[in-house]
Amino acid sequence: MAAINYRTADVDGLKIFYREAGPADAPTLLLLHGFPSAGHMFRDVIPHLAGRFHLVAPDLPGFGQSDMPARGKFAYTFDHIADVIDRFTEVIGLKRFAIYVFDYGAPTGFRIAAKHPERITAIISQNGNAYEEGLSEGWNPIRAYWKDPSQANREALRALLAPESTRWQYTHGATDAAMVSPDGRSLDDFYLARPGADEVQLDLFGDYKSNIALYPTFQAYFRTHKPPFLAVWGKNDPFFLPRGAEAFKRDIPGAVVRFFDTGHFALETHAAEITAAIGDFLAP
Repeated sequence: MAAINYRTADVDGLKIFYREAGPADAPTLLLLHGFPSAGHMFRDVIPHLAGRFHLVAPDLPGFGQSDMPARGKFAYTFDHIADVIDRFTEVIGLKRFAIYVFDYGAPTGFRIAAKHPERITAIISQNGNAYEEGLSEGWNPIRAYWKDPSQANREALRALLAPESTRWQYTHGATDAAMVSPDGRSLDDFYLARPGADEVQLDLFGDYKSNIALYPTFQAYFRTHKPPFLAVWGKNDPFFLPRGAEAFKRDIPGAVVRFFDTGHFALETHAAEITAAIGDFLAP
């Protein structure tokens, strides 16, 4: 088993925590987590792949062990988060790398890829969307906040930050909820309960519309550069539909799409199968 190192990087005064494993001279895979999680969601992925790849899994700013500055000092937008992670890759010396993107990690990683296409060797998207048809009706409460950013609509979204919502996100769509460890969601709930974390997450719910506005930009990047692309998708995801996975083939005809009989947090039940698919996909 490869050793996992737990490090922090100073990114222009912001502490970004990250997990790192595997040989430094091996092909690099940057792992970008989603809401409401952190780099710990890759705890079962890293041991499987660390013998063959250099793995780096940062916690996004405002998540996990990375700094969560006050909202008056840090703009919680996806543009800003992507800028921080882009700069993070430079600070720790990543030159060329593949990206694994999930949920919030997708608009983060796709921004970096579109900005620096020469740095991206491949993309793995696990329920990381870039097409309107991939958005389910589960987004309707958040869409209502985009259309009318009233305090009432903002307050209505607080239910998505409750422990029962986290549990639902982890277990919905899994064929057997007993296969889903409570450890990951319990840690997410701990981070969500920190003072101020709720307002940070509500800001990001509101800004998610900026990602949809960039879908044409992401799609143009896919069409122009056609990076090697693998979609590994929990087909029962209540937020990101299988149609969103299939849509990548429209712009990247060689994209490989694989579905797994599970939900949003597919790694909780299918880490072995997904990491096997990644290993085959990234094999030289």
